[in-house]
Amino acid sequence: MPKLMIPHLQIQALNTAFETTFGCKPDRYFSAPGRTEIGGNHTDHQRGHVLAAAVNLATNAAVRINGTNMIRIQSQGYPLCQVDVTDLEVKPEEVNSTPALIRGVAARFAQLGCKVEGFDAYVESSVLPGSGLSSSAAYEVLIGTIINHLFFNGKVSQPEIAKIGQYAENVFFGKPCGLMDQTASAVGGLVTIDFFKKDKPEIRSVNFDFASCDHALCIIDSGADHTDLTDEYAAVPSEIKAVAAYFGKEVLTQIDEQDFFAAIPELRKTCGDRAVMRCIHFYQDNARVPKQVAALERGDFDSFLQLIKESGHSSWMYLQNVIPAGNKEHQDVAVSLALCEHYLQGKGAYRVHGGGFAGTVQAFVPFDILESFRAGIDAVLGKGACHVLSIRPQGGVEAFCE
Repeated sequence: MPKLMIPHLQIQALNTAFETTFGCKPDRYFSAPGRTEIGGNHTDHQRGHVLAAAVNLATNAAVRINGTNMIRIQSQGYPLCQVDVTDLEVKPEEVNSTPALIRGVAARFAQLGCKVEGFDAYVESSVLPGSGLSSSAAYEVLIGTIINHLFFNGKVSQPEIAKIGQYAENVFFGKPCGLMDQTASAVGGLVTIDFFKKDKPEIRSVNFDFASCDHALCIIDSGADHTDLTDEYAAVPSEIKAVAAYFGKEVLTQIDEQDFFAAIPELRKTCGDRAVMRCIHFYQDNARVPKQVAALERGDFDSFLQLIKESGHSSWMYLQNVIPAGNKEHQDVAVSLALCEHYLQGKGAYRVHGGGFAGTVQAFVPFDILESFRAGIDAVLGKGACHVLSIRPQGGVEAFCE
């Protein structure tokens, strides 16, 4: 994998901000990318298949060991975060906070035998919070990569750093996320992941360039706010988990699809119809991912686009992660999907992206209508709502000045 080179002017900006904040110069730089989920919507937490990619929007940091027991991280536009590495227990008062992620990552490294020490970091990110490109996963991978290189001689692999990020988010931050976001950010490139083996996901690179088919990969920011939606996100794995528990299993990948369908009459009584519908989505979307990968690898882009459309329909109809329960006045993601359908004119494909409910929509847009598509989206959702992305080959890495 090629080294990641950060442009000189960007390094200069990081240096200036670091020196202003901490009174000295940094001596190392690190970076972790945002990610886009391309196939497998809410399949990772059931240990299913996904297709995901690191993207060219990233979280970068200037770093220096500070010789204390304090991790001090200043993110641009946010308050200074400080975590004492001599106290790495879960803090209930830190739930849903950035210090919880830092403490969680440091705690897991300590559990692995790493002597975590204090360091200073100034962080700038183009992975905007709430953008649907998983700024939290990029942040977790960034902190994990920093600690791994500064204090552990790079002993931990990038897939393991992804698990450390998930641990921090699950145990310290309080969000029951899957592992796709962290893995895509940590590993880099376009990858398909099979999470069935809980402790050792199978990760395989997929060699494909969407631009070769004259399509742009776009993410549309719906403008919706994730605040107060934790319960909506948590309900998806929770309801599916209840179905798995009916069979005495942990996740749906342990249950044959035909056994599930045979049990639907009883499951409707014990788990409710929405849980049943969400499981139907899982089985369908989990089966779609290998088909998407196969289509890309044989160069059948039309079949790939059709599978993207099917995934989007399944997410809206069965998974039901487009409109938060009871929302009538604000249905931002639904409006964004409707705009995509209108401006794509029957071409390309679109779908709800990531967790859903708020955040973003993904679209594959033909180059010949890209400008009109982007103008139409931005006219309704605001200038800059439509982001044109490219795939970044590097995951979480130490970076160097260009």
